[in-house]
Amino acid sequence: MAEAKWYVIHTFSGYEKKVQTDLEKTIENRNLHDKILDIKVPMEEVVEQKGNEQKIVSRKLLPGYVIVKMVMTDDTWYVIRNTRGVTGFVGPGSKPVPLTDEEVHAMGIERRTVEVNFAVGSSVRVTGGAFSDFVGVVDEINTEKQTVRVIVSMFGRETPVELDFSQIEVLD
Repeated sequence: MAEAKWYVIHTFSGYEKKVQTDLEKTIENRNLHDKILDIKVPMEEVVEQKGNEQKIVSRKLLPGYVIVKMVMTDDTWYVIRNTRGVTGFVGPGSKPVPLTDEEVHAMGIERRTVEVNFAVGSSVRVTGGAFSDFVGVVDEINTEKQTVRVIVSMFGRETPVELDFSQIEVLD
């Protein structure tokens, strides 16, 4: 069986949640759980200021788009394409193009679990970015963002640098 990938669906503006609900009902009715695995309308929390009152509101990250994890078949393509409010898949012509793993990760759609072999206080070498080959000490680990703050010595001063997990290696 083909692997499920994330695809972007273009919808009428304001129909994102309706499309999500309709697709969930269709999956239930047609028993497509093994083909269409997940449907997301990416949201972000934003603080809005009205006068001198602040409130936190959820806002669509990508208005007019819904993201679906599915196995692309003629049947699943047809089901999604013919859902009310859907104008089509994102991709050239009628051929949907799946998101790359990097795009999925950057959008925060799917969280990858990463095993970290370092802790606060570990000595590490920077392997990528502007501080490549610098050696420093891990000061803080953010597993949610998958970043680490490393204190490196630069021009005789200790400087905190924020890096991705992939940009460091542990020194023995």
